[in-house]
Amino acid sequence: MTASLTGRLRRRARLREAGVTLVLAVVIAVLAVCGLTLGKASVSPQEVLDALLGRADAMAGFVIMELRMPRMLTALLAGACLGMSGALLQSILRNPLASPDVIGVTQSAGAAGILGLIGFGLSGLSLTAVVLGGALVATAAVHLLSWRRAGYRLVIVGIGVSALCMGVVSYVLTSSDVRDAQEALVWINGSLGRAGWDTSLTLAVCGAVLVPAALAAGRRLPVLELGDDPATALGERVERVRMLLLGLAAALAAAAVAVVGPVPFVALVSAPVARRVVGTGSVALLPSALTGAALLLASDLVAQFAVPGVPLPAGVVTGVVGAPYLLWLLVRRTGRRG
Repeated sequence: MTASLTGRLRRRARLREAGVTLVLAVVIAVLAVCGLTLGKASVSPQEVLDALLGRADAMAGFVIMELRMPRMLTALLAGACLGMSGALLQSILRNPLASPDVIGVTQSAGAAGILGLIGFGLSGLSLTAVVLGGALVATAAVHLLSWRRAGYRLVIVGIGVSALCMGVVSYVLTSSDVRDAQEALVWINGSLGRAGWDTSLTLAVCGAVLVPAALAAGRRLPVLELGDDPATALGERVERVRMLLLGLAAALAAAAVAVVGPVPFVALVSAPVARRVVGTGSVALLPSALTGAALLLASDLVAQFAVPGVPLPAGVVTGVVGAPYLLWLLVRRTGRRG
C-alpha cells in the first residue's frame, strides 16, 4: 500500500515537472520571437520563419540571422547555464543564499576575465578557458576554507573571496588604458551587446558538455540533501560528490560569465522560482535552467527597449529584479532565526 502510494506520488511529481518544463519552453519561444521581431528594423514572425528557411530577402535575413539570432541564442544559453548553476549550489549547500553571485564564483570568473581581456587581449574559447580556470580555483579555495562546514560558513567565505576579486577588478580597471577599461566595463556589467555567432558557439560547446554532466550528477542531490551523515550511511561519498557538483556549478557559471559577463542574480532567483512552481522537495535542475533562460531573455528585451534610444546592459535589469529578492530573503531568514 505504501509502495503503491509512493509510486503514484513520484509519477505525479514527474508529470508536474514535465508540464512546468513544457510551459517554460513555450514562454522561452514567445520571448525568442519577440527578440527576433522587435527593434528599429521591425520584422514579422513570417519574415523570421522565412529567414530560418533561407527564403527572406537580404536585408531581413541579415537583421534576423546576423544581428538578432546570435544575441537571442546567447541570452538563452547563458541564462540556462546560470540557472542550473544556482540550482546545483543551492541544493548542494541546502542554502537559498548559495549562488555563484554570493559565494564568489561569478566575481572570480569576472576577475579572471578582466585580466584576460585587458592584460592579454583574449577572446572566444581562450577567454572562456581563463575564466573557467579562475572560477574553479576560487571555488576550490572557498570549499577548502569552509571544509566540512558547508552552508553559512561557505557563504561567508565566498563573500570574502568576492570582495577580494572585486578589488582586483577595480585595480585593473583604474590602472589600464581608458579605451580598454571602457570596453571591459561594459562586459563586467553583464551585456549582450557584443553577442555573435562565435559567442553562441562557445556557449553551445560548453553547454553540450556541462549540462548533461550536471543532469547526470544531479541524480545524487536528493541523497545529499538528507545531510552528510545520512548520505554517508547510504553509501554516498559525500565530499567527492560535493566537489564534483561544485566544480560543475562553477564551470556552468564561468561559461556564461566568459561570454556575457557577470550578470547578477539570475542564478540566485531561478532555482527558487522553479522549485516553487514544480513543488517542494524537487531538485528541478532542468526547470531552473529554463527559468534562467527566460529571465535573461526577458531582461535583455527590457534592457533594449525600456529607455528609448538608450540600450542598457542586461545586468542592470537583473540587478533591479534580483536585489530586492536578496534583501527579502535575508530579512526572512534573519526573522526565522529570531
